[in-house]
Amino acid sequence: MKTWFKVSENSDFTIYNIPFGIFSTPTSKKKVGIAIGDAVLDLSVVYDLGLFKQLSFSKTIFESDFLNDFISLGKSITKKVRTIIQDELCNENSVLKSSKEAFVLQKDVEMHLPVKVGDYTDFYSSIEHATNVGVMFRDPENALLPNWKHIPVGYHGRASSIMVSGKNIHRPKGQVLKLNETLPVFEPSARVDFELEMGFIIGKQTEVGDSISTEKAEDYIFGKVLFNDWSARDIQKWEYVPLGPFLAKNFASSISPWVVTLEALEPFRIAGPEQTPKVLPYLEYNGLKNFDINLEVSISPNNSEETVVSNSNFKYMYWNMSQQLAHHTSNGCNVNVGDLLASGTISGKSKDSYGSMLELSWAGKNPIKLNNGEERKFIEDYDTVIIRGYCKKDDIRVGFGEVKAQILPSK
Repeated sequence: MKTWFKVSENSDFTIYNIPFGIFSTPTSKKKVGIAIGDAVLDLSVVYDLGLFKQLSFSKTIFESDFLNDFISLGKSITKKVRTIIQDELCNENSVLKSSKEAFVLQKDVEMHLPVKVGDYTDFYSSIEHATNVGVMFRDPENALLPNWKHIPVGYHGRASSIMVSGKNIHRPKGQVLKLNETLPVFEPSARVDFELEMGFIIGKQTEVGDSISTEKAEDYIFGKVLFNDWSARDIQKWEYVPLGPFLAKNFASSISPWVVTLEALEPFRIAGPEQTPKVLPYLEYNGLKNFDINLEVSISPNNSEETVVSNSNFKYMYWNMSQQLAHHTSNGCNVNVGDLLASGTISGKSKDSYGSMLELSWAGKNPIKLNNGEERKFIEDYDTVIIRGYCKKDDIRVGFGEVKAQILPSK
């Protein structure tokens, strides 16, 4: 495709992408927009220009605080909206070309949480990450727990503390058991960590008692975002037995503002890792269900340049999204539009592809050196963590932008 709209060669938001998000300007309320190049296309203006007149929905869909109402229209509509925009951006005679109100620069807008998240589930689906953690804290010869290769392990997280990129986070406080001590203390976490993840947004609801098959799973997935599952490792170590993640995780999670649709990711499908032993029938699947998405994590100390500390890829995931959703609903658990399911930490096989400071510094034993000469075992106050992601195949590039947040001192 060739667009008349100016888009730089390395832009995440090419004509092949067309991601959806929620934006506002100093003079307007929240609205639904699409990212193209360095601009945002205001879909309420596109509606006024009559480009969606063959579709049966009202303009209020694009004047919402969240994408939930738009997503609820169903893929038969949302895919057409995306296609219409692509066609118009390639049409030299499009009315968009002369509309001054349709486009606003991304630097002049504020981005907001793209969906109202009703429920949030986090998985633990990277075999490299799970193995690293097992080697670090359990038996290196039996790093994976017996159930790990049989089920996509996950836990239910806290939806209320999911924040859009750019919202800064205060260092959490909690109970910590110091080395060689028998009683815990209550103090700010000294081991705040990032977790490189991706999330997917549910686009179609089910009823209690219904299950979603791996074959139908993608019908229920609207799109994907970058995700940082912030963690407090010292709090986590003390609290995770016997019930798993709690206060070490629920203080904050960060997501990117633009939701990239599954349709945009179609060219980047790839085979996943071989699953041995064979999974149970309800987790079997056909076709290419993994995606080749390049991922990068940087740390930027206060008033200093950033250092890339990890280069990973979503293709490493042992359990794919279809299997995660099939397992999540296999007991009849219902899902709703806007629900967020996250991948779990994404680590590769090489040390520079590990998706957390826990692994990169090997629990603090091997500090990471930054470009300014400083070292990091974990994230310090006023550090900003930035996660970026993009896909590229031949001349087609589709990116996610970034998700970033700065760690502030405890309140």
